[in-house]
Amino acid sequence: PYSIASHHSAAEVWEFPMPPFADDGKLHITRLTGMSPQRRDGVSGHTGQMFAGEICVVDGLPLTSRERTWLDLAQRLPIPDLTVIADYLMRIPRPEYENRMTPYATKESLQAAIDRHSGKRGIRKARLALELSRIGADSPPETLLRLALADAGLPEPLVNTAILDAGGNPHHQPDLSYPVYRVAVEYEGAGHSESDQVERDISREERIRTLGWTEVRISRRHMVDGGGAAVSKVRSALIAAGWRPDPPDRRDGRKCVSQA
Repeated sequence: PYSIASHHSAAEVWEFPMPPFADDGKLHITRLTGMSPQRRDGVSGHTGQMFAGEICVVDGLPLTSRERTWLDLAQRLPIPDLTVIADYLMRIPRPEYENRMTPYATKESLQAAIDRHSGKRGIRKARLALELSRIGADSPPETLLRLALADAGLPEPLVNTAILDAGGNPHHQPDLSYPVYRVAVEYEGAGHSESDQVERDISREERIRTLGWTEVRISRRHMVDGGGAAVSKVRSALIAAGWRPDPPDRRDGRKCVSQA
């Protein structure tokens, strides 16, 4: 009684895009403040205050809400991974592909969770992750790529925003884009190696090239070691399009993706 699945266990039920290192193999259970935490083999016990709406029931299992689960994860996850989950929760679904019409959470609902638990451990990371989050990312690699570009001092790209032709007609929506410089950035996951998808990708690149855009294609290998290779490719395309980086003394203040 009074035990609630939480943290990584609740994240598994909610199907959060968790980093591989986060799975400690334990069942995470939270009890209300003032009660003794669960102490059993294979269990990580927690205690905490629960506000209205922070406990849900899924298939008979009581667990923390999506917003509260995200906030609890701030105790351990680094800021980039918290931002990935925030982007996932706030993403506006595509009804033609998904059986839902509304996002799992909003920036306001995540902020409300932060405000209710202002003294909670990890709260500073949660605030920074929410500040870095954006609506529109369709996958964790897209979010991590966007954060790597920002951390390297590059301009902030738009997320899944349609390219417009001279008449204002919308065309393809790149994962990330810089309309001022007409640079589109596409992250290509494993599905892009299939023959039909390769043909579609080639056709897409040809179409945006006729509109005067440059496409930068990023794959998994570009994202190793913090995404340095991806940053280099995007930076080169932006410089070729006329962008010039700020002097180092102005750029230093932008580095905000901390692991702390």
